[in-house]
Parts: sequence; C-alpha cells; structure tokens
Amino acid sequence: MSAQSTVKKMIRDNYNMMLLRDFLRREIKDAGFSHFDIQKQPTGTRVSLYVVRPGVVIGRKGSVIRALTEQLEKDFDYKSPQIRVEEIPKPELSPSVMCNRLASHIERGTAFRRATMWVLRQVMEAGAMGVQTTVSGKLRGDRSSFEKHTVGILPRAGHHAQIIVDEDIAHVQTPMGLIGIRIRIAHKENFAPEFSLSDQGSGSEPTDAAKPDKEVSS
Repeated sequence: MSAQSTVKKMIRDNYNMMLLRDFLRREIKDAGFSHFDIQKQPTGTRVSLYVVRPGVVIGRKGSVIRALTEQLEKDFDYKSPQIRVEEIPKPELSPSVMCNRLASHIERGTAFRRATMWVLRQVMEAGAMGVQTTVSGKLRGDRSSFEKHTVGILPRAGHHAQIIVDEDIAHVQTPMGLIGIRIRIAHKENFAPEFSLSDQGSGSEPTDAAKPDKEVSS
C-alpha cells in the first residue's frame, strides 16, 4: 500500500469513527454515553460501549442492543458486530458525560454560568486533578462570546497533557442560537510521579479549587 493510500485510509477511518461517535451520542444519549472502543476480530467486530446506565442500552429483552447491532452492520458496514456494554464507575470524570449534562441543563433553561459552576464542583468532588470548561456562542446577547473556567491543575501541552487529560465537545441549540461546550478533565490515576507542582510554570493551569479561574471574551 502506497503512502498516499495509507493517508487516505486513515482519513476515511477517522471520519467514520467521528460519524459513529455522533450516532452513538445521539442514539444512546439517555444511557449517559461516555465513549466506545472497537476491536477487529476474525469472527467479526467487537464494539465496547461505555455508559452510565447499561440497562438503557440493552433495552427490554435486548431490543435496543439488537437494533444498534443491526444499524452498525447496515449503516457502518461492520462485519458481524458484537456489542459489549460496560458501566463507567465515575461518570463525573467523563468529559463526554459532563458535556451532555451541561448541555441538558442549558437546554432546559438553566443559566449557563450556574450550570458551569455545578459541573466544575461535580468533577472535582469526583476526584479529578483539574477541570476546564469553555462555553461559547451567544451567551447573553446578539454578540458571540465565550467563558472559560479552570479549577485545579490542568496541563495544557506536552507529554502529561496527552497522558492525563481527556476532553470532549458538545453543542446545544438554544433560542439565542447554537452554543458550544468543551470540557477538559485531568485524571489523578494517570498522574506520573515525575510530574510535580514545580511543573506548573510551563504548561499547567493551577488555580484555587474553591475559586475557579475565569476567562471571558466577547
């Protein structure tokens, strides 16, 4: 396979994964979808779904999971897909789950800043090292703006940012327009011993956990 063909295949695979993620987020939203993992096997394709409420994905007598299996085979061309459902132990540490929760609060009319503070508190109480939320769009008027809040220690770049930080993005439609939500969470369990507070000067965002650091732009 040529280098050009390899690049095209990577782009196609990444695009299909993005489509699958959007599909799962939409179809099993009520289950508290977090993320998924795909493994190609000789007998077919194993798709592991990580959710807050596995029972919602399985459905009554397996009706929901059977429908999902059929759609994965028909719409995404997966050979003999086998779906495995896993419950995530701490949903508050999943950026995807918290993005969806923040989006739901805003969609129901909760003030975005109040909903954001609730998310920050929930994530930190669940044991995160740090969390950052960014809410952007027409938040208060006709002009677009954004608010970014950071609590705890959150590496921005380099090796530690890749290892301990997860992030996700969601969108929510409001009467004022489309609002974008981005949440980044740093996990203590992936904390490397060589990373110390002295590293904060080059790439991390230390803040007082009780007083979130705020950045506002309009």
